[in-house]
Amino acid sequence: MGRKKAMVLVAVLVAVFLLCFGIAGVAADASDHRYKAGEPVPLYANKVGPFHNPSETYRYFDLPFCSPEHVKEKSEALGEVLNGDRLVDAPYKLDFRVDLDSKVVCTKKLKSEEVAQFRSAVLKDYYFQMYYDDLPIWGFIGKVDREGKTDENEYKYYLYRHIHFDVLYNGDRVIEINAHTDPNALVDVTKDREIEVEFLYSVKWRETSTPFENRMDKYSQTSSLPHHLEIHWFSIINSCVTVLLLTGFLATILMRVLKNDFVKYAHDEESAEDQEETGWKYIHGDVFRFPKHKSLFAACVGSGTQLFALTIFIFILALVGVFYPYNRGALFTALVVIYALTSGIAGYISTSFYFQLEGTNWVRNLLMTGCLFCGPLFLTFCFLNTVAIIYSATAALPFGTILVILLIWTLVTSPLLVLGGIAGKNSKAEFQAPCRTTKYPREIPPLPWYRGTIPQMAMAGFLPFSAIYIELYYIFASVWGHRIYTIYSILFIVFIILLIVTAFITVALTYFQLAAEDHEWWWRSFLCGGSTGLFIYGYCLYYYYARSDMSGFMQTSFFFGYMACVCYGFFLMLGTIGFRAALLFVRHIYRSIKCE
Repeated sequence: MGRKKAMVLVAVLVAVFLLCFGIAGVAADASDHRYKAGEPVPLYANKVGPFHNPSETYRYFDLPFCSPEHVKEKSEALGEVLNGDRLVDAPYKLDFRVDLDSKVVCTKKLKSEEVAQFRSAVLKDYYFQMYYDDLPIWGFIGKVDREGKTDENEYKYYLYRHIHFDVLYNGDRVIEINAHTDPNALVDVTKDREIEVEFLYSVKWRETSTPFENRMDKYSQTSSLPHHLEIHWFSIINSCVTVLLLTGFLATILMRVLKNDFVKYAHDEESAEDQEETGWKYIHGDVFRFPKHKSLFAACVGSGTQLFALTIFIFILALVGVFYPYNRGALFTALVVIYALTSGIAGYISTSFYFQLEGTNWVRNLLMTGCLFCGPLFLTFCFLNTVAIIYSATAALPFGTILVILLIWTLVTSPLLVLGGIAGKNSKAEFQAPCRTTKYPREIPPLPWYRGTIPQMAMAGFLPFSAIYIELYYIFASVWGHRIYTIYSILFIVFIILLIVTAFITVALTYFQLAAEDHEWWWRSFLCGGSTGLFIYGYCLYYYYARSDMSGFMQTSFFFGYMACVCYGFFLMLGTIGFRAALLFVRHIYRSIKCE
C-alpha cells in the first residue's frame, strides 16, 4: 500500500516540476527576443475596458479603431484565455531601432454611432493594453474635460488620436517601452456626428545599460518600495503578536488547566473509584463517537486536504520565481493543472477516512468528494460565463477552452480521484481512539447561548482574520485592480501564521466545548476552523463598497461570484486544518488519563 502512495506522490511531484519549466517558457513569437536593426518586433493589441472594472474587458477592435480587413489572432495558452487575454496583431509597426515621426495609421470616417461608442468609452475611463516583445503597454483612449463646469451636460469628451512610443534597447534586445498620448492631438466626440479622424503614431528609440534579465524589475518595484515594505512587515509583526498572544494564552491557561485536570482525575481514581466523573473525562465514552453525516464530513476533509496541497504547490512555484510580473496566464494554468493533479489526494484522504469512520458506501463518498468544491465552482462559472457572453466581454471563455477544461477534468481529475479512492479503500487503516465508545450517547447538558455553534465560529474566525487582514488589501488590489504583487515570501509567512492561529484557536475552543461536556466536537472543530473564510467574504463587501471604484452588474457578479468560490475553498482548507489540530489534541488528552 505504501508503494501505491509513493507512486502517486512521485507522479504529482514530477508533473509539478514539469509545470514549473513549462510555464516559465511562455514567450512571444520571437522566442530568443533578439532582433536586428529594421527587423519587425511582435506587437499585439490585447484588450480595452473600464479602468476600475478589471473583469469587464473587451477585444481591442470592439472599439472602432483602425483595423485591417483580416484581424490575425495570436494563439494563446490556457492560462492566457482564462485571464481574459485576446491578443491580435496591432495596427502599429515598431521595427527594431527604427524611429518614426507622426506616421499615419489610417484616416477613418467615424459614423455618429461610432462617435457615441468612443464617447461612452471615454466617459468610463477606458484604457487599452498591448504587448510589445512580451512587455505590457497601457494608455487611456481619451479624456473628459470637466474644468470650470459643474453640469455633466457641459462636459467635453476628447479622443486621443496620436500615440508616441518610447522604446529602450540594449544591444539586440528590447528592454522597456512606454506609450504616451499627445494631449494636443485630440478629437472632440462630445456630439453625435460624422467626423473624419486621422490616427497617428510615432516611435523614438533610445539605448540603455539595463540588462535584459532585469527588464521586468520595474513592474515589481512598487511592491518593494520602502513604504509598502514597511506596511508588509507591519502586517507580519501584527500577525506574530497575535500568534504569541494566542500561544501564551494556551501555555499559561490551557496547559495549566489541563495539568490540574490530570492531577484531579489521577487523585479521584486513587481515592474513590465509584466517584462520579465531571468535566471532559466524564464524556470519554462519547468523545470518539463518529459524527453525523460521516460521508459529507470525510468529503470535506478530503477536499480541504487537496486545497491545502494545491496552495502549498502554488507557493512553491511563486517562491522559485515562476509568477514573475506579466507572465501571462501562468497562475491560472498552474491552478487548473495542479488542482487536476492533486485530485488523487482528495480521493485517498476522503475514502480512507470514511472507512475509518466505518462507512460502507465509498462510491457515494467519492462522488461527493469530487463534486464538493467543483460543483459550486462549475455552477458559478456557468452563470458568470453567461453574463460575460451577454456583455461580449473577453472573460467569456471560447467553446474550445471550455472543452479543454472538460477534457482535463475527464481525463486527469476524475481518474486520479478514483485511483486515490481505491488506494484509500485498500489502505485498511483503523481509527485510533484511546477510549472505548459506549453503546448509547450521553445527553448534552443545556449550554449558554455563547457556546452555540455560530458564536463559537465568530470567535474562532476573528483572530485568524485579524492576523491577515492587512495583507488582504494588497492581494485584493492585485487581483481586482492594477497593482502587482511580488513579495510572495512575506505572503507565505502570513499564510503559515494563519495556519498556526487557526489550529490554536480551534484547539482552545474544542477544549472548552469538551469541558462543558459537549461531545459533538467533530463538526464544530471543522466549522470553527473554516469560519475565517466567512470573515474574508465579509471583507469582500467592505473592499468592494469602501476601497474600490468597481461598478456595474458584470463586475459585481464576477467579484462576488468568484470570491465566494475562493472563500469557500478557504473554508474547506482551514476547516480541515482546524479539525486535524483538534483531533490530535483530543487524542492526546484522552490518552493521558485512565478512561476504563
